[in-house]
Amino acid sequence: MSAAVDRHAATLARDGWCVFGRAVEPALIAGIEADLDPRFAATPLCQGAFYGERTKRFGSLLTRSPGVERLAMHPLILEVVEQMLLPWCERIALNLTQAIEIHPGALPQLPHRDQDMWQGPKGGLEYLVNVMWPLTAFTRANGGTRLWTGSQFDQDVPVLPEEDVVVPTVVPGDALIFLGSTLHGGGGNASTAPRRGIVISYCLGWLKPFELQWLVYPPQVARHFSPDLAALVGYAQHRPNLGNVEGQCPSILLGDHVPDHLPAVDALRPDQAEAAAMFVRSQMGELG
Repeated sequence: MSAAVDRHAATLARDGWCVFGRAVEPALIAGIEADLDPRFAATPLCQGAFYGERTKRFGSLLTRSPGVERLAMHPLILEVVEQMLLPWCERIALNLTQAIEIHPGALPQLPHRDQDMWQGPKGGLEYLVNVMWPLTAFTRANGGTRLWTGSQFDQDVPVLPEEDVVVPTVVPGDALIFLGSTLHGGGGNASTAPRRGIVISYCLGWLKPFELQWLVYPPQVARHFSPDLAALVGYAQHRPNLGNVEGQCPSILLGDHVPDHLPAVDALRPDQAEAAAMFVRSQMGELG
């Protein structure tokens, strides 16, 4: 594990957010934005106060630009995310990929914590980590992401003073990382141009994701992904036996031929496998 990963993970745990400067080359981001331009143009404005009625959003980004895989599978970003989430899961999963365009005149978004989409207990674990990749520079004037530093420690407080907000200035190539427990919201756009960004988020592997990955990337699409990316979008079991197909890893659906009849195969954690083996031995001893 690199010193950079440790440093960013420590800042993320302390402040609830951090900036990974120049995580990728700006040319990669420019290429992704060019690929997404037609989709931005064709996508209608959102409806509803939360999504923002002067905002455009669309997902399924892994099929809209090949460069998005570089962002989703960034090795150092994944290491930071895993430091935050692996204490509570056996593997992480992709929660969503979404492009966002905040238009001039947009109001600030309602402050919120993304983890609140899941109604489990809060405060003892992290549910997800967001990574915002700016396609255009984010500033306070054009609707850059508003963050409340340290708000992950005050999860029973739904709103904090607006004067305490921080809006990091980030540019294409930077990655803005923040916890699902961090209070945040998109900013109001008081400039004359849209603010564009991509959010890629990762969640505990046993959660239902925001963007239903198996429908967004069905087997005929996911079979063209690398094995690691296919696993990230859900074609992997989360031990013990969670997310299986006929008792097997769902990656079996990515092959050229799926047998009609399959044996169920255990996918247990090591401690569970050991306990099961001991139990079987004890039963065999009693029968013998």
